[in-house]
Amino acid sequence: MRGDTTGKISLDHIYTEPDPRAYFSTLRGLEYNIPELAKPHFSGLIAEYREARGVPVPTVVDIGCSYGINAALLKYGVTMAELYDRYGGRDAERLTHGALLSRDRELVRSHEGANRVRFVGLDASGNALSYALDAGFLDGAVHADLEDRDPTEEQAARLAGADLVISTGCLGYVTDRTIARVVEAAGGRRPWMAHFILRMFPFDPVADTLAAAGYETVRRDGLFRQRRFATEEQALVLDTLADAGVDPSGLEDGGWLYAGLYVSRPRGE
Repeated sequence: MRGDTTGKISLDHIYTEPDPRAYFSTLRGLEYNIPELAKPHFSGLIAEYREARGVPVPTVVDIGCSYGINAALLKYGVTMAELYDRYGGRDAERLTHGALLSRDRELVRSHEGANRVRFVGLDASGNALSYALDAGFLDGAVHADLEDRDPTEEQAARLAGADLVISTGCLGYVTDRTIARVVEAAGGRRPWMAHFILRMFPFDPVADTLAAAGYETVRRDGLFRQRRFATEEQALVLDTLADAGVDPSGLEDGGWLYAGLYVSRPRGE
């Protein structure tokens, strides 16, 4: 597998397949688990928002949502371990694409009426978004790369409904340009935000962009294991961390990529 300039391997191919089987088959071997670790933090923030702003069913925009993994965990109570078995087990290999979708729609139907949150996915992968929409994990989607261009009028209208904006690993590849465009599309609503970002990437540009828009950002205590290194990437990532002045002792030098959590709210909230 090829790497990027930070040394991190490219996994782009697993986000463009017609269904999530390659995604989970590949990431299972790397023990990717950040959505599971993020789940209680997102759930808590959604509950806080619901109470603070009196919005009974908040809308969450998930940047880099891929196949709607965060939505599946938060709306339907599944775990990453269950999803690995669901898409990476032997049963999944034998299913057609249609049968896989039917099984996921049954999961969604079994939780009808229990959800108190809507999810809109923002991603550059049309295949991943289509699957998540067809399965029912996402309630809406924005197929766009906001790094390069402004959203269309229709896309901006979908983003304008955001109550919260989250991400679990795409920031660093997605930059403050995307965040600025999401904030602009939201207009005066100013959604709350929670982003997990790998330690090799500085959050300052995003925090500065949000501060200019009237936000205050707090870094939550603790660090979160995103996944194990693939063998060929660790040395280069350690070099990237050293160049950024980040000490990997007891963390990345032990074989794992780590992320921090940043929560941003409008000042006064």
